[in-house]
Parts: sequence; structure tokens; C-alpha cells
Amino acid sequence: MSTLTVQPVTPAAPVKERSPFAYWLMVVFSFLYYFRPGDIIPGLSVLHMARITAVLVVLALFLGTKKARPKRLPSEVKIIFAMLGWMTLGVPFAYWKGGSFFMVFFEFSKAAMVALTLTLTVTRMSEVRRLIQMQALGVALMTIAAVIVNNRMQGRLAGVGDALLSNPNDLAMNVSLNWPLCLIFLLMSRRPLVKIFWAASMLVMIYAVMQTYSRAGFMALAIAMAICLWEFAVRGRRGYLLVVALLCAVAAVAVAPGNYVKRLETLVGKYQEGDLDRGSAEARRELLILSLKVTAAHPVFGVGPGNFPSYTGLWHVTHNTYTQFSSECGIVVMVLFLMLMWRAFLNLRFLRKIPRARENEELNFYASALFASFAAYVIGAFFSSSAYELFPYYMVMYTSLLYRLASQKQESEVTTVKTPIRLRPRVYSPVG
Repeated sequence: MSTLTVQPVTPAAPVKERSPFAYWLMVVFSFLYYFRPGDIIPGLSVLHMARITAVLVVLALFLGTKKARPKRLPSEVKIIFAMLGWMTLGVPFAYWKGGSFFMVFFEFSKAAMVALTLTLTVTRMSEVRRLIQMQALGVALMTIAAVIVNNRMQGRLAGVGDALLSNPNDLAMNVSLNWPLCLIFLLMSRRPLVKIFWAASMLVMIYAVMQTYSRAGFMALAIAMAICLWEFAVRGRRGYLLVVALLCAVAAVAVAPGNYVKRLETLVGKYQEGDLDRGSAEARRELLILSLKVTAAHPVFGVGPGNFPSYTGLWHVTHNTYTQFSSECGIVVMVLFLMLMWRAFLNLRFLRKIPRARENEELNFYASALFASFAAYVIGAFFSSSAYELFPYYMVMYTSLLYRLASQKQESEVTTVKTPIRLRPRVYSPVG
């Protein structure tokens, strides 16, 4: 006879985590990208702080990370590096090789660096939250600054400085993509002053989009707001948001700038005096046709990253992200970019199916807001050139990180450790 004695298993030693040095440098890099201190503080731009920080991030990436690296890189990172590789192959065939070299190795390479660094350094949900919140806060504050400064470009509101948000269309697009992120921080916050700040910022952002007279920005913001109402008001059973949206719509009509309705009517081809179009819609149609012709003539490597303006002699970008890729980098890169967008939507879809994510309000908020942002972006990208900007790749990586962290947590919760059962003979004491 023997008894069964359960011996607890000694927990394995925790895996040595990566050094936080690279992550915090990534935070600094993100701060410089979204808050744009070089565009606001005179003389600071000459220091090229973002480029210096990017070099430090690369060094920290390889010197500061330890055993916390994933066994394999996510598909999103591989796709971005494939895009970078194909662009690199196309540099020798570019119309202007120097310009393409700069665009590939000093601009788009940042997207690959950001994707890889975030994958290797972000290990906690709080770290993702900090990055998303920094992005939303940065765009909100830069939009408020633009409204206060009231810098105008041909009668349209433009951003502060001469970089990310300087163009009215770029300002409107970034506002539209980040508006859903501001909404979730408004809903998640429990502090009245913080709620007031986010609510006021969102109203200013709506006003700023109207002041830019950007038709693409209007469409993107309308799509983002419609999806947010469905996700948070209807599915989330927050009926008061529908009332607030109705009041905001009435207020928007009241404060809409002059000729704003005329400007929007040009979306369906009605051109009339005072609509501020100035032939831009017709010019963009011609650019679209021209970019398709350039794609057909140079389908493999394109005319070179960033070379469409100089190649055509018009000195205008394509105003279409998809044909910007196809005409400048080749059809392969455009297809890879479409695959990247599809991966982002799949990440959000799979994230919603994880039981832990369905029960976690914060994860639900992120999934809904990012879905609204990406839906707005894939439409707005038809009317803007953002191929080499960082913000779409940041947002793709947010979906990858959220899905990875939620999946890892789920596995740790459902995986049971098999406790070995050891047989020990019963010990009899002698009698008497």
C-alpha cells in the first residue's frame, strides 16, 4: 500500500527582462515626433534631436535588450522590412538617386526602426498605453496650438512649424486619425479635470478640421466619428453619446467657416465661386491619372522613393498614398503596404476574440478606437500622401503589440502546470 503525496513544483526562475533604456529612448523619440518641440522653440530644430534620438534608439536596441526578445518577429515587422528592402534595391534605378537614397535611409528606415524597437522593448500593457496616450496628447496639443496661432495657408488653417502638421491636409488627417484615441481617454478617465481637457480638445480638433477646409480630412473624421458612435454608443450602450453627438453637430453647423458647405459640395463635382477649390480637385484627378501612367511605365521599382514630383516636373506629390507607393517604389511595395493594413485589421479582429480582451474594458476601447482610426486612414489615404510618414506604422504596431500582449496573458492564464505525483511507501512503526 502506498499513499499519494502531491509535491508542489518549484516555480521556474523568471526570465531576465530587457533593459528599459531602449524603451525610454523610444518614448523620447515618440515625444519629439508628435510634440514637435523643434517646430515651436526657435533654434531647436538645428539640433536635429529626433535624428540623434533615433541613433541612440538603434544603439540601445542592440546593446540594451537582453533575453526578453520574442522568438520570432511578427508579420507586421517582416512586411515593413520587406518594403524597406525592395526600396533599397530600387535606389540604383531611381530617377534621382540622391533623393531616393535620402528618402529610403533617412526617412522610411525610421518606420522599420520604430517597428523593430517597439517589438523588442515593449513588454507591458502600461508601456503601450503610455505611447498611445502620448500620441493622442501630442496631436491634441499641436492642434490647439495651431488654432491659437491661426497660421493660414491660402485661407486655410495650417499647423505650427513646417513639418508633420504644417500642411492643412496633413493637419486634418492626423486630427481625424487621433480623434478616436482622444475619445477613449475621455471615457476611461475618472478625473473631472482630465475629462474636461479631453472633451475640450476633441471639440477644438473638430473645429480645426473645418478650418482646414480639407475634404479628405472631413471624410476621414466623419468615418471615424460614425464608427466611434457605433462602437461606444450603440454597442457599448452609452446612449448619452448620441445626444452629445447631435449637439456637437448642431454646434458645428453654427461655427462652420464661410463657404465650408460649398467646399464640401465639390466632393460630388459641384464647383462654384467661393468654394476655395481653385482647381485643386481637377488637378488631383490629373495627378492620379499621371501616377497610374508612371506606375504602368515603371511597375517594378517605380521612379524612386520621393521622386514623383521631380520626375513629372510638376513638383507635386501624388496626393494618394497607394499610387505614391506604386509610382515611386513599384507595385510590389504597394501590395506589401496593403498587406500591412490588412494585418492591422486582422490583429484587431483577433484581439476582440480573445476572452480576456472581451472582458477587459481598456482592451476593448483600444480595439474599437484603432479600428475607427484605420478605417478613416484607408479612406483618407486615397487623398493624401503619407507613404513615408511614421504615424501609420506606429498605429500598425499598436495593433500588433496589443494582440501579442493579450495573447500572452491569455496563455499564461489558461495554461495549467502539471504537478507531478510522486509515490511514497507508507512507513509502518513497529508495535510494542
